[in-house]
Amino acid sequence: MSVIIRENKAEDNAILSKIIRTAFHDFEVSCTNGTVYSDPTTDDLYSLFQTEKSALFVAEDDGLILGCCGIFPTDNLPEDTTELAKFYLSKESRGKGIGKLLLEKCLEKAEELGYKKVYLESIPEFSKAVSIYEKQGFQYLEKPLGNSGHSGCNLWMIKKLD
Repeated sequence: MSVIIRENKAEDNAILSKIIRTAFHDFEVSCTNGTVYSDPTTDDLYSLFQTEKSALFVAEDDGLILGCCGIFPTDNLPEDTTELAKFYLSKESRGKGIGKLLLEKCLEKAEELGYKKVYLESIPEFSKAVSIYEKQGFQYLEKPLGNSGHSGCNLWMIKKLD
């Protein structure tokens, strides 16, 4: 496997939205409102991540898209904080270190853009991802920050960058 991590392109939209929504089915997560599943921006991530001080990275192996992870300046977050967003992998690419590569690229980009902290929202069903966050030094919060619109999330974490 020769995985490359690159910035997303407009032509990635359809496959990325499919990977994201399929993850909800794979982990038997309710596809209700208040999650990325029903968020209309999920179908046009390229446009969403044209926002200033944001970035979305894609993992690809020989033309096959494996997943994505990004950072986004979510409304009402502190100025020095970005949100880790849209971190999803296809079923076939989970457990191979690809998520770690994507996450590390996002943390690196956050520092490059001048952020001091990275915030994220998740749910217990995505426990494999949550364990990656813990290993990367994310700490649990008691309540959400900012206004992501994802009221279906009930785990909130933050990491201070070096």
